[in-house]
Amino acid sequence: MASTGYYIHRDFWKHEMGRGHPECPQRLDAIEDRLLVTGVADALARHDDMPLATLAQITRAHSAAHLEHLEALHQRLVADEGVGGPEYAQVDPDTALNRGTLLAARRAAGAAIAATDAVARGELANAFCAVRPPGHHACREQAMGFCFLNNVAIAARHALDEHGFSRVAVVDFDVHHGNGTEDILSGDPRALMTGIFQHPFYPFSGTEHPAENMANVPVPAYTKGMDVREVFDMVCLPRLEAFRPQMIFVSAGFDAHREDDLGQLGLNENDYAWITERIRDVARRHAKGRIVSLLEGGYHLDALARSVETHVRVLADL
Repeated sequence: MASTGYYIHRDFWKHEMGRGHPECPQRLDAIEDRLLVTGVADALARHDDMPLATLAQITRAHSAAHLEHLEALHQRLVADEGVGGPEYAQVDPDTALNRGTLLAARRAAGAAIAATDAVARGELANAFCAVRPPGHHACREQAMGFCFLNNVAIAARHALDEHGFSRVAVVDFDVHHGNGTEDILSGDPRALMTGIFQHPFYPFSGTEHPAENMANVPVPAYTKGMDVREVFDMVCLPRLEAFRPQMIFVSAGFDAHREDDLGQLGLNENDYAWITERIRDVARRHAKGRIVSLLEGGYHLDALARSVETHVRVLADL
């Protein structure tokens, strides 16, 4: 029987953006420790070696110029390494490359593609990818919001172009709107994007005349979990049911947790279990259970670890 895949790679630890930055390698330590101590790790099919995403795979979602710009920043850092040059190249006030960033980003996109291949072929029932850096703010032409390459958009386009699907859905429950995913997939009739996010809030998008294939659900700060479930039931699930996706991708950000200081929503682990169960049910009805979930935000280490455990337990039917 096909199992739940767990994708992780040591390259994801090589990217960091400076002391005290919330999007830090310790996020993965917290997840790994939690899955190990709870025994969940024993039930997963671990994959800790995957190829880098290729230029052809990345440019399904990004322009070649975007990747060339990131490569130029990386090469500048490498060239300056022996002469006391800077450790980081800033792309916005909160987002920077170090010398390991581009490798980590290409490996994260590679993990998303490898998981997509395994699930699409029926080798796995579904998969969770504990990737860094996250991706859903990365636009076709721009890195921003801790993100460099849009893992979920790259994976969704890969499923469409390489596996012959005609309908894929992206569900994004990060506290921040996935503006990069919307930028890339907007207007593509083969893709539906839906999800909840706090609004008004960074990146201050998702409400201005979205395309027909975008089912965005902005909610105000301090919205509690039961209210999020209600709007998910009223908007996201009907759109998913009507679309009948053949594969579902999840931008799994856990920064809407009530303990996370980077957002002001009130979700807890039970809410993440409920949302994951609803996504799983849609996938079972329309997509033969095919789900690939990709880590996005989540910055309170203990809350993140507990939430990922809960999410993965539902995917793996534990």
